Formats: sequence, C-alpha cells, structure tokens
Amino acid sequence: MARKDSGSKVDRRKFLTGVAVAGAATAASTAANATTAATAPARLPSALPPTAQTIAAETNVPQAEMNRIGGVAGSDFMVDVIKTLDIKYLPSNCASSFRAIHESLINYGGNTKPEFLTVTHEESAIAMAHGYFKIAGKPLLSLCHGTVGLQHAAMAMYNAWCDRVPVIMMGGNDLDAANRPPGVPTYHSAQDINALVRDFTKWDDTPVSLQHFAQSVVRAYKISMTPPYGPVMISLDAGLQQEPVKHRNGEKLSIPKYTPTSPPQGEMGAVREAAKMLASAERPVIVVDRAARGENGVRLLVQLAEALQARVVDRGARMNFPKTHHLSAGPAAVNNADVVLGLEVGDFWAVMNSYIDNGDHGIGVNETKIKPGTKLITISSVELNTKANYQDFQRFQPVDISMAADAEATLPSLIEAVKAAIPNDRKAAIEKRGEAAKRARGEARARILQEAAIAWDATPISTARLVMETWAQIKDQDWSLVAQSGNVSGWPSRLWPMEKHYHWLGQSGGYGLGYGMPAAIGAALANRDIGGRFSVNIQGDGDLMYTSGAMWTAAKHKIPLLTVMHNNRGYHQELMHVQRLSSFRNRVASLGNDMGPIGTSIMNPDIDYAKLAESMGWWAKGPIKDPAQLGPAIKEAVAVVKSGQPALVDVWTQPR
Repeated sequence: MARKDSGSKVDRRKFLTGVAVAGAATAASTAANATTAATAPARLPSALPPTAQTIAAETNVPQAEMNRIGGVAGSDFMVDVIKTLDIKYLPSNCASSFRAIHESLINYGGNTKPEFLTVTHEESAIAMAHGYFKIAGKPLLSLCHGTVGLQHAAMAMYNAWCDRVPVIMMGGNDLDAANRPPGVPTYHSAQDINALVRDFTKWDDTPVSLQHFAQSVVRAYKISMTPPYGPVMISLDAGLQQEPVKHRNGEKLSIPKYTPTSPPQGEMGAVREAAKMLASAERPVIVVDRAARGENGVRLLVQLAEALQARVVDRGARMNFPKTHHLSAGPAAVNNADVVLGLEVGDFWAVMNSYIDNGDHGIGVNETKIKPGTKLITISSVELNTKANYQDFQRFQPVDISMAADAEATLPSLIEAVKAAIPNDRKAAIEKRGEAAKRARGEARARILQEAAIAWDATPISTARLVMETWAQIKDQDWSLVAQSGNVSGWPSRLWPMEKHYHWLGQSGGYGLGYGMPAAIGAALANRDIGGRFSVNIQGDGDLMYTSGAMWTAAKHKIPLLTVMHNNRGYHQELMHVQRLSSFRNRVASLGNDMGPIGTSIMNPDIDYAKLAESMGWWAKGPIKDPAQLGPAIKEAVAVVKSGQPALVDVWTQPR
C-alpha cells in the first residue's frame, strides 16, 4: 500500500535550485564589495540569519551602531563587578543559560581576568578551582547551567565544602516563567536552583537587579574567603544578564569595595589557659589537619612545636609540618600524651579513638586510644560554620578547652603565651624531650625504609617502588605533589622529604571520586603561573574514569603536569569490604572461591590509559609492567612536562 504524505514536503530539485540561487546571490554580493572579498574568509551559504559581526564586516557599518538591545548589556556590568575581584581564571562548561555573561566575558572583558577555560564537565571545573586555590590561595569563578549543570557540579562542591576551600559558583537560570523559553530551558530552570547545594555552601543569593548582583558577588567573595573557607553560590537570572542597564531613580550603578575580613582569633583568656596546660605537660602532642594555609602557617607550627619540643601528628589534609623535622610523628604519638592540642582537625574523635569495623551490621567496635586524664584542647574555625544535614563535622569529642577560631591566626599569640608560661626549671626537661624525639624519629625512618623495600622487584609493581621511582626523577625539580587520588599506602608522605606547603596539597575533603585529575590540573595551572614549579599527580584508575575529560582541558590550555597512574585495575577498597564481609558471613568457604571482584574489578577489558591520554593531546607511555622499565619511562615524561606539555605514564601496580 502506498504511504500517504501527512504534510507538505520540500522538492529536492527546487531545494537544490534554491541553494544555487543563494550561492549566486552571495557571490554577487561579495563581488560588489571587493575590499571585503579580499579580506574575508570564504563561507558556505547559510540558512541562518547573519550575525551582527558578519553584517558589520560585509557592509562596513560599525557593529556598535547595530546594537539592538538599546543600551549597555547588563552582563557587561556583571563583568565589571567580577574584574574588581582579580579572579584570574574561569573554568566552565558552556551553556545557554549564561550565554550573555559568557559573551560579555570574552568580548567586552577581553577574555582576561578572568580567562575562560573550556572544561568538558562541571565537576571537573569545580575540582580545578579546588586544586588551584590550594596552590594560589585565591578562589576561581565557575559558571554552570541551571539545574542539570549544578547537579553535575554538586559532588565537587561538596568536596570543596568538606575541604574548606573557597569556590565562587554562578548558575544560569530562567526565573521569569512568562518570558522563559519552553522546552529544554524550562526543564533546566527552577524557582531556587541554590537549594540543590545550600546544605554544603557557606552562603547563596539570587540577585534581582544589577545593583543587587554587585553587592551579592562582592559579599559572596568575602564570605568564601573568611575562615572557615567554603564554596558560595549565586543564581544568575538569564533576563538580568541580557537586559540593558536601567538606572533606578536616576542613580548610577556602583560596585562595592572588597575588604578582606580579618580571620577570627582565639580569645586571649582561653589562649593563656591552653598555653599553661601545654607548658606544664610532660608529653604534649600537637595534631594538625588544615592548619597551615602557606609557608607562614608551616613556619608558625614549627615555632610552637620547638618551643614545647612537642611531637606533631600531621593528618595530611594539608602539608602542615615538615616531614623531615625530628618532631614529626605518626598517629600513635597520642597514645601516651598527657595534653593534646588539635589545630583545625577535621575528625578529632578519630584522633582520640579507634574504630574497628567487624562487619556486624556496620556497628563496629570503639576503643579509646588516649590515657585517662589526658587534657584535650582544640582550635577550629569550623565550629563557626557547622550545619546539620551533612555529617562532615564527624562524631562529637568532648574537650577541656575549645576555641572557635582560625588556628593559623591564633598561633602567634599562642606561641608567645607558651614561651611566657614555660618556667626556667622546665627548660632542661623540654630539651631532653626533644632529644628523645630525634632518636625515635631515626628509628621510625629505618623501619619505613625496610617496609618500602618489600617486593621491590615484584610484578605488578609495588606502590612503594612506584612512588620512589617517581621521586628519583623529580627530586631535582621545585616539585609539588598536586594530587594523590590512588591509595598508595601513604608512601609519598612517609618517604618523600615534604617540607614546603606546596609539596603536598591534601586529599579531596569529601572523598568523592573524580577529584584527582581535575584538581591536579587546577593546581598545576597555579604552579605554572608561579614560574615553572613542577607538578606531579599520582592518579588512581577508578578516580580518573569519573573525570577523564579533564585531560583535554590540560592539553588545550597547555598546562604542564606529570601524571603517574596507580593502575591496580579495580576499586580495591570496595573489594576489601566485600571480601571482609564475605569472610564474616562464612561465604568464601561455602562457595570455595573469591567472588569479591564481581562489581569491583576494572578488567576484561583492561583500560589503556596511555591511549586515552594520547587521544586528548597528552604525551603518554605504557602500560608499564616491568619494574625495570618504570624509571626510564618516568624520566622521558619529566622531560616532556618540562617542555610545557602534560604527560602520563600508565603503571600496572599492586593493589596498594
């Protein structure tokens, strides 16, 4: 049966004739303007209306005279506001809901301060800003697309919240339902997009005027940069971006001045009481987590520790204390302490207690590590910003002195108070305590080296060898370990001489997968701008597969970064959880084999990370399976990175 046409159709011959006529008309128009024809690139005929730039180029009519909005675009003023905050980069994935400010940034703003960085996923954009701050000490701005873009960004924003890192996020949104385009733009709009991330941002707002926008953006920057740092969110109405500037009651728009807030310091009475407690202690221990923001913070911690000759346990959320210092200690140091001082510790309960997961309904066994009567002191700015829903504040730990204050800002007064509180007859005992710490440090170092030598020639390659072969090739550089997303048994912090704040940037904060590669790229960008500091990333395979598209951004924007893959071909931590629970339930014996790899293995097919990296413009090599080939491969990659390119070495490794 012949099919009936339900509507009109375009005759192919007439369509092709129309194209030919259009082409002839275009040719005639071009011939009529010889000057334009000589300079303009050849274009195919288009069914789309010409842009203002095209019309201006072909008619010699200045583009300014063709402005159809009847004034200055609101988004131009938004760019003026943003430029006052000296934000260097804007990593973002483009979208229609912020097209107006996007256009203003690159044309009106000249694509400088901030420079638009093309990113293939919103999670990568926020993670790049996360890593960048931990080197540069300055936040970046990112734009996201309404409901869907913000949902993609949410995991990275939660990481930044938990890690106390400032990120300025703006989300495009069509607020006015009467003018909102139907279909996709409406699916991507909401009355309150900020509600998606409100529980893990410090502050948010929805400006309804350009003057409101100016105040909100400066306020958001100020709040995000006041300890405890954190991400902030601005909902950016599409109409407000696109409409011309309107002066209300004859008043001209103004941009508020940004003045940094002085960080909160500990109350002096509590500082003096804590100093007396520390000065009189026989075995004081200092525990640090996110205490040092830079070299000044590291220097102050060294001064406090040396004044007391107190052991320092660095939990690794930042590089707070030199690993080569004789007072650097492992977590067991708290076991015999009589006074413990915690500085910006994310989980003080875990410092004082151990939790053993026995697999019994997730209840576990709690054991106190400290001796009865141990005095506990905390200085933490997070107490000023705790929210209820997400449990990033961890379990409650009772203490003897609690200061809701920024630790680094409080350290100068605490150091002076400690020095004043130490009586002369205690100084010899304190010096003797330091000598004992030096002996213990030497013994611990010898044990670590012995452990690292185990399975040195094994295949797959041991994580200790992976780490030390990498170190051997970068040790002469001004190096920075910008990420470690794979669990390599903590070998870098145990073996590398970490002394400067940029030698280690810490983990993601919320332990959300997908952080490693984009955060490393963001930090490498900051290191590049500082003057060629060498950036290295030890990259987990499972983590990379969440945000592998970030590699393209590194190649696109010429960000030099060495990535060494910890390719253990699985989600090994989850494998261990399944295996332990199987053993607890006597599953392995009854089945006669290990079923743990089901759902946790990244094999069959094996992912070729070298080819993946090459496809995105990186130099790459691997997979390296022979440990004898590892050093030479990394040496090649280092030379590539020093030339200004990103490079990746894929290494098949032991699980951890």
